[in-house]
Formats: sequence, structure tokens, C-alpha cells
Amino acid sequence: MKNAKISRRSFLLGLAACSAAGVLTACKGTDAPSGSTASSVVEQPASSAASSAVQQPEPFLTVEEFPPLDGSTACIPLMAQMLADTTGMELEEARSSITVSTTAYAWENFGLYDTTTRMLVVYEAPDYVKEELQKANVQLEQKPIGVDALVFIVNEDNPVQALTRQQLRDIYAGKITNWKDVGGKDQAIVAFQRGEDSGSQTLFKKLLIQGGELMTPPSELAPAAMGELVDSIADYNNSANAIGFSVYYYIDQMYSKPGLRLLAVDDVAPSNDTLADGSYPLCNDFYAVIHPDAAADSPERRLYDWLDTDAGQDCIKKSGYVAVGPQTTVTIVD
Repeated sequence: MKNAKISRRSFLLGLAACSAAGVLTACKGTDAPSGSTASSVVEQPASSAASSAVQQPEPFLTVEEFPPLDGSTACIPLMAQMLADTTGMELEEARSSITVSTTAYAWENFGLYDTTTRMLVVYEAPDYVKEELQKANVQLEQKPIGVDALVFIVNEDNPVQALTRQQLRDIYAGKITNWKDVGGKDQAIVAFQRGEDSGSQTLFKKLLIQGGELMTPPSELAPAAMGELVDSIADYNNSANAIGFSVYYYIDQMYSKPGLRLLAVDDVAPSNDTLADGSYPLCNDFYAVIHPDAAADSPERRLYDWLDTDAGQDCIKKSGYVAVGPQTTVTIVD
């Protein structure tokens, strides 16, 4: 694996841009439901027949050696699989052992404070966190390890099956306010968002809004937790006029709910296949992050490097994610 050193400014610009190359070269993940209809609450991803055929990985860390992790909510199943595969711990026990502080706080704590965390598995940091890290001259080493996507959720009784990116921008700018203007019923559109410190809000602003107009939602339309947003869209006023967003993996494998459906965007439905081949238009990488001074024989460095091996790639894919393949390490330097 090569090490590429770039300036902090270049890194931050790169971190703020969707890695198209990573999407196009992503390894095809384990097939998952297309996401057209969410049918039940799934606490953990189910193993597919393909993943069950994968040879059992050889543990190389003890449970005591395994580095403390932090990161994004949607990465919890992957962290648990990493713990199980590298230590031999039973997966159910590993799942109960993983907790996270969520995206923004994970980046801040890891970069700015003296925590026990030794590695992040995490979605992109919000802009304000990137600025904090830059001002503090923080050095971090990261690489993309998988692809996820921003997806839009509606009630299954809503007849609208797809929206274009421009229609979505106009909805969230307050320019389109009624579903009849996009092929739906004569109902006012209720557009949910997330808080500024959430990973999905970061992707929403980066991949869709891109510096354009964005209306400020009332507090009741910006729930703090992803699960609350999903519940709110399903239950809002007992009607089908709400819309919101999440990341694909979370809604498809971790917290789906009866009565909801994912929209196609620009006529492409989100799925593992469309994320892997880059045809779904709102894809983005997620990352493994360590401190650049981590020793070659440290548990975090060994785990970080292991993710590029066949066993590490299998770990990502059997957890239900789309892997991007072995990557060049990127280091922030002065």
C-alpha cells in the first residue's frame, strides 16, 4: 500500500468532494434488497448465502488488544464485524460491545481531544468540524473503505416513485411546495432535514444542495436521530405528504420501517449494485481514520492495514456494505 502525502488544504478539499473514482472502482458488495419498499425493523444486517460461504477469517488480535473504535451510527455493524473477525469474538457479543458518539463528535473527539479512541470508522465530517481540525493543525491519516449514498424516503402511499436532483433541490429550497407539481397528489410537501452535526445532513448539503438555497426547517422537522426521522416520516399526520433523507445502509439494513419507500433519483433506484457501479447519483465514501504516528505493530495500524487484505474486504462486504477495494493512504501533513 502506498502512502501519499498531501497538504492539509488539499486533504480538506478532497474530503469535501465526492470520490467518484472510489465509487467507480468499488468492489461489488453482497446483494441487498433494492430498497423499493421498507418492510420491517432490522436491528442488524442478515448474512446472505454468499457471505456464509466466505472462509472464516483468522483472528490476529486478542479482545484486549483490539483498538477502541468510534464513528458513525451507520458504521456500527461493520465495526462489530471487524471486532468479531479479528479477535474471534462471537458476532452477537461484538454487536453489543460497539457504541459510537456519532459522526461530528467522533471526528472532534479523535482530532482535538485526548481520548482512548484509536481508530474511526466514519462518514465525512461536517464543514465546521473540518475547519476546527484545520485551525488546530490536526494531523490524521485516512482512507476510503466503502461507499454509501444519500437516499430519500417517502410514505408508501405517496404515488411519486422518482424525483430528479433538481426537483429535490427545489423542494428543499421551498420552490416546490405541493406534491401535485411533481406528479403526486394535491398535498403540501413536508420536508424533513437533520441537525447540522449529523452525517446525513453533511452528505445532503454536499451531494445535493451544493451551496444552493436551503430553507431552514422548524425544529420539529429536524430530528436529532436518524431513527426519529424515519419514524416521523412514517407517522407524520397519518398522511403521505412527508419526505426526508438518510444514508442507504442505515435505512436498508439497520432501521427500516413498514409503510416507507425509497425514491429513485434521476430514475436510478438505490441498491448495492447501483452504488457499486456509480449509476446512483448521490454516492459518497466512508473512511477508516487513524493517527499518522501509529506504530507499524500497533493494533490500530494492523487493523487499518488489514482492511485492504482479502479478509478485510470480505469483512466489509459480508456486513452488507459496498467496499471500494485497497486504497492509497492519505495523510494530512504540514
